[in-house]
Amino acid sequence: MTDYYNAFEISPVPEPADDAVVPEIYRGIYGMPMFLTVPTADLAASVDFWTRGLGFVDLFTVPGQVTHLRRWAFQDVLLMPGEPATGAPAATVSFSCVLSQLDGIARDCAAALPGSTGDPAPTPWNTVDLHVVTPERTHVVMTAARPWDPESAEAELLRAVGIEHPSA
Repeated sequence: MTDYYNAFEISPVPEPADDAVVPEIYRGIYGMPMFLTVPTADLAASVDFWTRGLGFVDLFTVPGQVTHLRRWAFQDVLLMPGEPATGAPAATVSFSCVLSQLDGIARDCAAALPGSTGDPAPTPWNTVDLHVVTPERTHVVMTAARPWDPESAEAELLRAVGIEHPSA
């Protein structure tokens, strides 16, 4: 992986830091490069969980047809009436956040739907992740990058597979 470079200027995600500032909710209208469509049997309950628990806003609603949710720019979810999954989620979607948000999101999700989440946990790829299962059985990971420590076990793991930090 040598053909990459630091391109944080095109992303709403702040550089990893213990004091990273949370971006504002982005309310602009743009051509969405990616979005998630989630079928739900109870649109109101799903909107409530995604907004109260996960921190999305209702960008707009067409009653009975679709609710367009958003957090940061390029974090779009369309909730639509339909049959949700009945078994284990087949896919996982991840949304970036900052470290200071994870405990609050975990608390808010647990309050909105007891048992929907556990505690945030560090990963070997230098993030802290919070796994959430929404009322319609969508597996959501709220993921926050940790500040880069070139001497850490995570940095060594990434170097071992050929990934160097852009500042290296």
